[in-house]
Amino acid sequence: MKKENDVSGSTIPLHARPLTRAYSKMITSSEVDATTQSLGHVARANTKRAALDEKKASAPKKRAVLKDITNEISPKLETVKQIEKVGAVSTVAKILKVIDIDSDEKDPLLCSLYAPEIYHNLRVAELQRRPFPDYMERIQRDLTWTMRGILVDWLVEVSEEYKLVPDTLYLTMYLIDWFLHGNYIERQRLQLLGVTCMFIASKYEEIFAPRIEEFCFITDNTYTKDQVLEMESQVLKHFGFQIYTPTSKTFLRRFLRAAHASDLQKPSVEMEFLANYLIELTLIDYEFLKFLPSVIAASAVFLAKWTLNQSSHPWNPTLEHYTTFKASDLKASVHALQDLQLNTKGCTLTSIRLKYKQEKLKSVAVLSSPELPDRLF
Repeated sequence: MKKENDVSGSTIPLHARPLTRAYSKMITSSEVDATTQSLGHVARANTKRAALDEKKASAPKKRAVLKDITNEISPKLETVKQIEKVGAVSTVAKILKVIDIDSDEKDPLLCSLYAPEIYHNLRVAELQRRPFPDYMERIQRDLTWTMRGILVDWLVEVSEEYKLVPDTLYLTMYLIDWFLHGNYIERQRLQLLGVTCMFIASKYEEIFAPRIEEFCFITDNTYTKDQVLEMESQVLKHFGFQIYTPTSKTFLRRFLRAAHASDLQKPSVEMEFLANYLIELTLIDYEFLKFLPSVIAASAVFLAKWTLNQSSHPWNPTLEHYTTFKASDLKASVHALQDLQLNTKGCTLTSIRLKYKQEKLKSVAVLSSPELPDRLF
């Protein structure tokens, strides 16, 4: 059995040695000595390092070349001071004036993290599959723009009757225009096309879409269920089952958010209703097919702000940033929209105007805007 010599030289088995105070003291002192020996090289290394530090401290210090540092830094600082002092208009100053409307990440419905990329893709998508503004003259021989306007006026009443969301109406009109853009149709089937496109759009946009029987009923059963289903098949095949497109309503939501953020006062519900009223009026007038949906939405915000307040310019850096349009880019569309608001052409279709005369929509249809001076653009 392994034995160990104690301090007195006697050999006693380790397991048999009694744990006395003397033995405990001997073990403790032995462990300290072993630790000291194992760490000896560290202590010596620290001593050498301390000696080197003393030599470095005694050596003359090299001065920093302040002249070179000054030449690199001072011009930049001076430039910043000049911008702050003089307030020169620069790219940095413009950026500072733009209010970040995507800083609120608490509401998941706003998709704040992805909103810029989403709307960039929507701006690209609105350029695709646009109907020609003169498709009625090119393709349709039995239809007129007046007939289209009457159909839109009726569809507004249908959307009100079934309490459909606004996006359903805008998508319906896109489906109608794009189908007429590439397919000849007789006038007696125009209403059938209208209810079918609204039937498709409601299934895409609504949570509880009206049944096909309800769309047949709203036409006083002029068309049967089978006729609607047959027309639905034609429309979907024409679209290749890719029916969605960004509309002016899609862009208006973001542009109104930018308008509210840049307004020093509280968000104006009246301005929101007025802008929605203006873009809805454009659904009836075929001339607005020549404008992009984003242009129509931006013009509606511009004219709504001007209608409600002429004391300040309706456009600002925040709106310019998020719409990507300058005021000069909107001159033609804003003037056309104002003519529509004032009804200079004497349009007799009144569904939209009556709709927005209601008190729940702040009666914005009764408002009119003063003349637009050239200085605004």
